[in-house]
Amino acid sequence: MTITEIFGLLGGLALFLYGMQMMSSGLEDAAGNRMKSILEKLTSNRFLGVGVGAGITAIIQSSSATTVMVVGFVNSGMMTLKQAVWIIMGANIGTTITGQLVALDIGLLAPVFAFIGVALIVFVKKPKAHFIGQILAGFGVLFIGMDMMGAAMKPLQSNEGFISLMTTFSNPALGIIAGAVFTAIIQSSSASVGILQKLAAESLIPLSSAVFVLFGMNIGTCITAVLASIGTNRSAKRTTLIHLMFNIIGTAVFTALFLLLPVTDWIIPLAPDNPAAQIAHTHTLFNIATTCLLLPFGSALAWLATRILPDKAVEEATARPLEQLLHEYRSSRLNLGNAAIHTDALRQEVERMMSLAAGNIQLCYQAVLDTDADAVARAEETEEQIDLINKDVSEYVSHILTTAGNGMDVRAIESYFTISANAERIGDHAVNIAGYVEVLQRKEIIFSENARKEIAEMQQVASDAMSKVLRPESVTDAWLQEVADMEQQIDDMTDQYREKHLKRMRKGKCTAEACVLYSEMLTDFERIGDHVLNIAEAYAKMGA
Repeated sequence: MTITEIFGLLGGLALFLYGMQMMSSGLEDAAGNRMKSILEKLTSNRFLGVGVGAGITAIIQSSSATTVMVVGFVNSGMMTLKQAVWIIMGANIGTTITGQLVALDIGLLAPVFAFIGVALIVFVKKPKAHFIGQILAGFGVLFIGMDMMGAAMKPLQSNEGFISLMTTFSNPALGIIAGAVFTAIIQSSSASVGILQKLAAESLIPLSSAVFVLFGMNIGTCITAVLASIGTNRSAKRTTLIHLMFNIIGTAVFTALFLLLPVTDWIIPLAPDNPAAQIAHTHTLFNIATTCLLLPFGSALAWLATRILPDKAVEEATARPLEQLLHEYRSSRLNLGNAAIHTDALRQEVERMMSLAAGNIQLCYQAVLDTDADAVARAEETEEQIDLINKDVSEYVSHILTTAGNGMDVRAIESYFTISANAERIGDHAVNIAGYVEVLQRKEIIFSENARKEIAEMQQVASDAMSKVLRPESVTDAWLQEVADMEQQIDDMTDQYREKHLKRMRKGKCTAEACVLYSEMLTDFERIGDHVLNIAEAYAKMGA
């Protein structure tokens, strides 16, 4: 090949991969923040799961992107391993669409798709039109790249060395290895299968040799998911292993069939004058048949993956999941599903933060009632965790909002940031209350029985209010009003207790030091109520 032809091949490959990335981004922007609810509804059984995997992959033309998304969802806890099995099977079927389109020579219409897509992006103001335009433009660019690769390979028809190399792939082992390595390098089975189709179309490789290269390509496509699973938890690694097992089992079965039976003689008559279609049909047959074969054993695959990669005594997951996820986000090439993963990761961390703050409310009031210094130490350790999570949330939100695509639910991300800030302040007020224990011990202050009863009531009401906003199942106007009523109750109690406290002071039933501490405690109690209402309003804004 001349340098011009090599550049043409590389340029075509670049356009193909870029078009695939555009389609992935378009789908992410169109449905990214709704991806979780879509998958939860449509993976309730194996057949729907396979359909979802096939559908998403058919749209973005990349089983690698779908599988990487699934690995991310399993890693974040949004999807179970069994649900992931069905999506992966479907993704392998969906990826065959590219080959069928190449066989139909859809590339003739590629410039039309690209033009329509760009026109929607440039001339239409509506965001939804931009998303559709991105998908269409990516589709067009993908096939323009495929045509460029085909044109660059035409001169190879007369290259004896290259023709000799292609004939060596009639050896099944060599063909499988060559297909796997090549696909692993470019990280796209759609692109590698398309190149194989172009080679066949130029009579550079016969179907009898191409099928083994094709089988290897199905194994090589797993490399993207393997790379994506580095640094993830055990379940995410098992998801990647299932993807790998699916394709290895399929390759083993089909290699045996093609060696023992004249399967190629049965496929050629389906498209006698179209070698690209013959490869597309083989690829489709491979993935549909393998899915049908393994569909009844999906749970067994999940079980086997668990046996191969058992749980460790101590889970390897980091104590700072947002920090790890942010690192993965910065280094990720494929962004499909990121919006759902980011929003759900924020939700989980904010809810963990609120749980810690709620626990500290109970612990700190009890520490005052029991004058328990050990409880104070535990509360301060918990407060350090709360501060660290708040720091991670702040950094995470700052980065995500500056790089977010339209698929990000910006309103939800901003609301979680508000909730995090208020939960951190609740933690501060709880620790303020615990801090009074040191003064109580040092000055041997004892609250009156009435004051102790009021402190216990403060603890109960503050805990009830916090429980109301912790993981709300349904954010409605009625729910928001309930929280507002509880905040008003806290304000009313603060006024009532302050009045009672003044009466005890006039009667000399309480020391000056006890008065100061009790007054400070009422202020913290009132502030907790204010922050709880702020959290409820942030949840309401998110669902507005």
